[in-house]
Amino acid sequence: MASGPDTTSASAPDGSRERKAAPAAQRSAPGESARADSADTSSAGTPTAEASSNVPPDSGQSAVRGAARPGRMRRLAALARREARRTGLAVLSGVALAFAFPPYGVWPLSIGAVAALSLLTRGRTGRQGAWLGLAFGWPFFVVLLKWLHVVGWDATIGLAFIQGLFVLGLGAGLAMTSRLPLWPLWGACLWLTEEFLRDRLPFGGFSWGRLAFANTDSPYTPLAALGGAPLVSFAVALTGTLLAGVALTAWRLRSHGARTTRAYAPGLGALALAGVITAAGFAVPVPTKAADTVRIAVVQGNVQQPGMHFLGRPMQILNNHVEATLDLAERIKKGKEPKPDLVIWPENSSDLDPYKWTAARDLIDKAVKAVGVPVLVGALVDHPTKQGYVENQGIVWDPKKGPGASYTKQHPVPFGEYVPFRDQLSKVITRLQQVPRDFYPGDHTGVLQTGPARLGDVICFEVAYDEIPRDTVNDGARALVVQTNNATYGRTGQPEQQLAMSKLRAVEHGRAVVTAATSGISAIVEPDGTIQQRTDEFTQDVLTGKLPLRDQITLADRVGAAPEWVIAIVGVLACAGAWVLNRRGRSVRTEARTETAATDAADLEDGTDENDRQAQPEGQHQ
Repeated sequence: MASGPDTTSASAPDGSRERKAAPAAQRSAPGESARADSADTSSAGTPTAEASSNVPPDSGQSAVRGAARPGRMRRLAALARREARRTGLAVLSGVALAFAFPPYGVWPLSIGAVAALSLLTRGRTGRQGAWLGLAFGWPFFVVLLKWLHVVGWDATIGLAFIQGLFVLGLGAGLAMTSRLPLWPLWGACLWLTEEFLRDRLPFGGFSWGRLAFANTDSPYTPLAALGGAPLVSFAVALTGTLLAGVALTAWRLRSHGARTTRAYAPGLGALALAGVITAAGFAVPVPTKAADTVRIAVVQGNVQQPGMHFLGRPMQILNNHVEATLDLAERIKKGKEPKPDLVIWPENSSDLDPYKWTAARDLIDKAVKAVGVPVLVGALVDHPTKQGYVENQGIVWDPKKGPGASYTKQHPVPFGEYVPFRDQLSKVITRLQQVPRDFYPGDHTGVLQTGPARLGDVICFEVAYDEIPRDTVNDGARALVVQTNNATYGRTGQPEQQLAMSKLRAVEHGRAVVTAATSGISAIVEPDGTIQQRTDEFTQDVLTGKLPLRDQITLADRVGAAPEWVIAIVGVLACAGAWVLNRRGRSVRTEARTETAATDAADLEDGTDENDRQAQPEGQHQ
């Protein structure tokens, strides 16, 4: 938008319009360069008074519209040219962040990506920062969630775009707060604000892609025992923003050459603080001493085929798990394997409701009685009272009493295990009809007495949400079990990403974590996050070993979500403060331009311009 002085000078009868445009541009602040470019382009697209006099009166409006369209296109072209380099760097940084996560696991890239986005958005307007955030976030999630292409690439790109919108907001926030003192701190808080919102919205949120999940085997991992996954994410983000400050200081020293101690101080201070944060994890004790142990067996029965149609023929998956369990029982009988205290089957290990189908119930009974110990079975069962709904359950199956206590998954996956607005969306997206029934959520944690062990059952994607494992441990679980079915996404990187979450939860809660998968990856994870044993994908296998049981809870379990709320709110307040300061700054600039315009108008009326005043002796100036 053109400024006040430019508009006034355009009405001068002596053609002084051109003389006034240059000083107006010079008065623009460095941070106003984008608006200055827009003003220049707008002026170029405005017809002069002389040209307007030759236009017939009845065609004036069309002439203005014709001039406005080229001006708008020129502005868009100029914006594209100006932002092309930053946009490309944002895309590359987002892709680099995806490679920090499994199956690649180059965790230092998570720090570099945070630093890159901080530098790219520094000093930009909120809108420019939002664009860069989207350019960063959308490619990041496309690469991270490429395992969803099994459902369809449109699903991958669509979900990535929705998740990228949260990073769009992050980019805007980073740009707005980049002019504040202590901007690296506010930037790190905003990273956690973005994760906080994405973990909860919409439909209960989607937690994939949190910085903590890229740092399950890094110096930051032990911090999970103090503040959970949010503290790990915050530490990684703060390290990245501080390193951005170091890079900015180095650039200024190179550009201006002011090699004084004062010039070096901000960079050295930021570098030292980043080092302290990185090393802090080594000072955090990770409790691993077990009160007692229990011998377990984890059965991975395998599936008929990977992909959307992994089920195969009815009872195929159940037969596989029964077969593997009977083989385990035979080895125990021959003395080749010590008898376990309990056996764990994965999610969907019974592909038919054992309460409804006698054949499925009999097969499970046969396997459980053969091994002679309780088995935690995963099954989909019909809801007892709500017709048309199904429950995703873990059921403790005793060799003498049969099915007993059970846990129902509390957080079904939207569009995977239930369809929001089914009646409306299913008509538009026919693929949703492949989810024939909605899963009904459970209403309590999965603490189950399984033989001699009090286990905490967490089913599949629930391991990604902080509150479910935390509530389960606080309710008395001495070890965690993640029953999962990754057959749909086998060999896509998704099982590795989910296993990384189990490693982080082990450290966060000081509990051993058992991941039981139908087709892999099944694993036994120690309380310090190290993997004791694991299987390969798409193989029938049985893991046996001693599982440490613990009763002591970590500080992260005691404080709960409070640190996450505090840090996320600080990020919001920082944005609000930046917005208020920016409004005040614009008001001051507007008043200054108004005063200048009034002075220019008075000069024109007096017939005196800037050059005339400069030519007068100093003592004669008004």
